Amino acid sequence: MENMDWKSLPFGYKKTDYNVRCYYRDGKWGEIEVSSSEYVPMHIAATAIHYGQEAFEGLKAFTGKDGKVRVFRWRDNSARMRKSSEGILMAEVPEELFGTMMKKVINLNRKFIPPYGTGASLYIRPLLIGTGAEVGVKAANEYLFMIFVTPVGPYFKEGFSPVDILITPGIDRAAPLGTGHIKIGGNYAGSLNALKIAHDKGYASALFLDAKEKKYIDEAGPANFFAIKNNTYITPSSESILPSITNKSLQKIAQSIGMEVEVRPVPLTELGTFEEAGACGTAAVISPIKRIVNDDTGEVTDICPDCKPGEMSIQLYEKLVAIQTGDATDEFGWVEIIEE
Repeated sequence: MENMDWKSLPFGYKKTDYNVRCYYRDGKWGEIEVSSSEYVPMHIAATAIHYGQEAFEGLKAFTGKDGKVRVFRWRDNSARMRKSSEGILMAEVPEELFGTMMKKVINLNRKFIPPYGTGASLYIRPLLIGTGAEVGVKAANEYLFMIFVTPVGPYFKEGFSPVDILITPGIDRAAPLGTGHIKIGGNYAGSLNALKIAHDKGYASALFLDAKEKKYIDEAGPANFFAIKNNTYITPSSESILPSITNKSLQKIAQSIGMEVEVRPVPLTELGTFEEAGACGTAAVISPIKRIVNDDTGEVTDICPDCKPGEMSIQLYEKLVAIQTGDATDEFGWVEIIEE
């Protein structure tokens, strides 16, 4: 688009031309609708606004040096949304419908896809909500699946630079055997207080501990946590962590460059042994961690005293981004080119 300062884009909402929608009614999905409205008409008793029947996904489209538009691992997002639907009794969106709508909304908004080399991308937000009216606590019989897009810059204003994060032991994001492992809005609502405390105190994000014992690392704000030591990529195993597609990708890349991978409980006491650490997810890709501070005890753990991203984090980040943009061979079959 003309007059768009692509390199200065924040990670936020910017209006585009169209979104796509599809309703589930009478036990089946209907026709795909194209809308230019930014609003959703909804019954006052819709289950989404009373009982939290809502799930969403986040993925990105990238322009390559060759001018082609690529989307990264969208089938994994589709599968994860179906898992979320199963977790809170919503109608599941078939992969074919998910893919058709995603490709349609990208093509309808091609002028909003940032050019190659700007560091920006087109963020794709699939959203599934219960629109059926219920006053009693029960699942809806009508659902709306929609996808909108918006061009975005880096999630953290620091970009690929180490950040400080705050452990907030007094606030849990999600409980074991609860909904922490699925991507629903309630998990994020539950993290807002901790994130506000962290931001107000000058930290980029919050680090959550396990809700049961407060002894193990869970998630890093809206992202997964990982650490590196002894040529090993380490990331927490927990029933209340959302399985990040970015994290899974980094594990594969780590193995491809000769690293070991460990998915296991990560005790808080291990923090001081890490050579590198970071938060990873679709929005940030990797945000290296410089320092971790415990809000309760005041204990400070310096991960990278020189304030520079670690060597292995740089390798992982650069290879993942290169695959996403088409600058590196997609040896894993993760990328799909979106034809006009």
